[in-house]
Amino acid sequence: MKKTTGGLAALMLTAAPALAGGIERAPQSLAVLFEPGNYVELSFGGADPTVSGRDRAGFNTGDVAQGYGFVGLGYKQQINENLSAGLIIEQPFGADVRYPSQPNPLAPNPAVDGSVLLGGTFANVNSTTVTALARYKLDNNISFHGGIRASRADAEVGLSGAAYGNPITAGGLSGYNVRMDPAWGAGYVIGAAYEIPEIAGRVSLTYNSKVTHEFDTRENINPGAVTTTSVDTPRSVTLEGQTGVAADTLVFGSIRWVKWSEVLVEPAAFTTATGGGLVALEDTTTYTLGVGRRFTDNWSGSVSFVYEPKGDDLVSPLAPTNGRRGITLAAVYTMDNFKVTTGINYSKLGSANPQTAGQPRADMEDNDLWGIGIRVGYSF
Repeated sequence: MKKTTGGLAALMLTAAPALAGGIERAPQSLAVLFEPGNYVELSFGGADPTVSGRDRAGFNTGDVAQGYGFVGLGYKQQINENLSAGLIIEQPFGADVRYPSQPNPLAPNPAVDGSVLLGGTFANVNSTTVTALARYKLDNNISFHGGIRASRADAEVGLSGAAYGNPITAGGLSGYNVRMDPAWGAGYVIGAAYEIPEIAGRVSLTYNSKVTHEFDTRENINPGAVTTTSVDTPRSVTLEGQTGVAADTLVFGSIRWVKWSEVLVEPAAFTTATGGGLVALEDTTTYTLGVGRRFTDNWSGSVSFVYEPKGDDLVSPLAPTNGRRGITLAAVYTMDNFKVTTGINYSKLGSANPQTAGQPRADMEDNDLWGIGIRVGYSF
C-alpha cells in the first residue's frame, strides 16, 4: 500500500488550479515534503473562469473574469533518515477582473455593450511566493515541518461607472485609479503530521502566517504623491488526510480555512475620501474529498470534489463570486523515476451581487470555471 498509493493524494489535490475566496489560485500545498527520497517537480497550467450578469440598470456586464496561467517549482532533499528540506515557488494569489466599458444608451443594442454602473472597473493582482522548508521526522511516525515564506506582489485597481458617483474631477470616485508597485514581504509556515505507513495513512496540519507588504502607492486622486499602503495576505490553516481503504485504493481530503477578512487595502487618499478600504472579503472554509485508485503498474487516477459554502451575497465588485462546488479528475503516469500528473477541474462559482456603499449594483449568475494542470516529477 505504501509503495503503490502513498503519494497519490497529494498529487491529486494539487493537480488542477482553483479559485477560492475570489483571488486564491493555488492552495499553498506542502505535498512535496512528503515525497520519498529526493524529488523535484515542475507544474504549469491555466484556468478560464466565466463570471457575468446584469447590472441593476439592466445592462449586461459581459464576462468580467479573465483567464490566467501559472507555473510552479518544488524541490525536496532528503538530508538523512529523519531530516529533509524543501523549496517551493508558486503563484498563490491573483486577480484579473475587468468590467467592459460603459455602453452608449443610444446604440441599437446597448444591453450587450457593457455595464453602466460598473463599466470600466478593473483589478489586476499578481503574486509569487518562495517558501524554504524543513521537516523532521521522529521515530514514532510524528513529524514537524516549518519554514520561511517570502512573497512578492503588485496590484492596480480602477473604479469606474455610475455606481461610484461623479467623476473624480467633480468630487466623485468614478475614474479613480491606484497603482501599488511591486513589494516583498515575509512570513512563516509551521505544522505537524502523523503517518501510518502500512496503510498509506497520513494526517497533517499546517498554519500559514500572514505576509505584510508595504507598497509604494500612486493614486490619481492625489497626483504626484507617493504614499505607503500596508496590505496583508491572509492567514490560513489546512488539515489534510489520506488513508488506504483497500488494495491500491486511497481516500483523501482536506479542510482549509482562510481569513480573507484580514486583506485590507486602504490607500491613503481613497481612505480619507471614503472612510473605508477598496475591498471587503469574507473568511472561507473549503472542503475537499476524493478517492484515488491504482489501475496498473504505470497508471493511477482519482476523482475529488470541492465545496466552499456561500457567504454574504453582497461582495466586492473586484471579487464577484460567492462560494463554489467543483469536481477534479486526475491521472498519474509513472515510468521509472518520472511521474506525470494531469488534472482537469470544473467548478460552479456561486452567484453574487457586487455592491458599492452597501447597495447591490449587479447580479452575477451562472458562473463557472474550467482549469487544467500538469505536474512533472522526478525522483532521484
